[in-house]
Amino acid sequence: MTEGYNYIATKDVKFDSTIDYNNGIKIPKDLEKFKIAAKDSVLLCIEGGSAGRKIAITEETICFGNKLACFTSYGINNKFLFYYLQNPLFIEVFKSKTTGIIGGVGINKLRNLLLPIPPFNEQERIVKKIDELSYYVEKYDYLEKELTILNDNFPELIKKSILQEAIQGKLVPQDSSDESASVLLDRIREEKEQLIKDKKIKRNNKESFIFRKNNHFYEKIGKNGEPVCIDDEIPFEIPENWEWTRLDNIGIYKKGPFGSALTKSMFVPKSKDSIKVYEQKNAIKKNHEIGKYYITKDYYETKMKGFTVEPGDILVSCAGTIGETYVLPENCELGIINQALMRMKIVDSINLSYFLIYFDYIIKNVAIKYSKGSAIKNIPPFKIFKKILIPIPPLSEQKKIVLNINAIL
Repeated sequence: MTEGYNYIATKDVKFDSTIDYNNGIKIPKDLEKFKIAAKDSVLLCIEGGSAGRKIAITEETICFGNKLACFTSYGINNKFLFYYLQNPLFIEVFKSKTTGIIGGVGINKLRNLLLPIPPFNEQERIVKKIDELSYYVEKYDYLEKELTILNDNFPELIKKSILQEAIQGKLVPQDSSDESASVLLDRIREEKEQLIKDKKIKRNNKESFIFRKNNHFYEKIGKNGEPVCIDDEIPFEIPENWEWTRLDNIGIYKKGPFGSALTKSMFVPKSKDSIKVYEQKNAIKKNHEIGKYYITKDYYETKMKGFTVEPGDILVSCAGTIGETYVLPENCELGIINQALMRMKIVDSINLSYFLIYFDYIIKNVAIKYSKGSAIKNIPPFKIFKKILIPIPPLSEQKKIVLNINAIL
């Protein structure tokens, strides 16, 4: 039906005093059994959970449902009536008259409620003043909500800003007497060479070497690789005595076993012949003592030794709550990581606290690019993760950055 009065039920009257006229229901104008509310009438919900709370002024003539009451006034400004029915004194009286299981006030009771009536001209002045003040009340409400959002987000926003300043070399003054980061990277290469000789890591024939030449950045892959300009990958400028490198060059990374490598049927009680299984909540709650799962030493030696974690290793949460980190202390148990964790071993020449500051930054600003939606769903795949660029300041400046951030936060 395209003609007739729009039928308005309680659900069509909104808590912000608007009415949804386009609900698809119309009543023929010649059907007299339906209740009619003329244009500019006041509608009030008088029954159910919305009783006394939903109120609106009609912008057209309508039909209305049983739980609504229509106020058609004579000699009273309809907007004055609209405002009066929302004042706390009326609401208190309305509630006192409510009866029944679902709660409501009958029409006869409404008719007998007392209403203070000022002169008509004063009614108009009252309405005008309320309209004027309503604008400021609504504006204040909007600003108050904006301020609440700002206050809720401010700690994270300021932390993000501080971290960004820190990793761009803007948080602490540059000191020309500091040993250059290029010397630090040479020391890292020497450290990794020793680890290779000790058979603790394997040689990476595709190791990255990034250098600066004529104000451009170049990368050489492997011993015989040709230098390639990577200016388009450099995310921001860094001080002259800083260097860029890949995450792969400063650490060893390992994700927990995939699939069903560890199941509850394999777990055993803690004993001198068992090895601890570290869980995701160890990283989230920053506590190496959390967890009750253990495996036998035999299974560890034959299947799980590659997932070993030791004091100084970083546990990283990789599912659900992404990117939380925990550095295992000296008194932690020998153990392995489970499926939801990643282990990071960072070379000794990098200040661990500086690395964790940068890691927190990249997880929130880089990893998000490889996740669906607005939340980080997972750590990026290793082939992407290991190629992430990290700015390396001189070691002395790394320590200064850590001290400054700790002081500020």
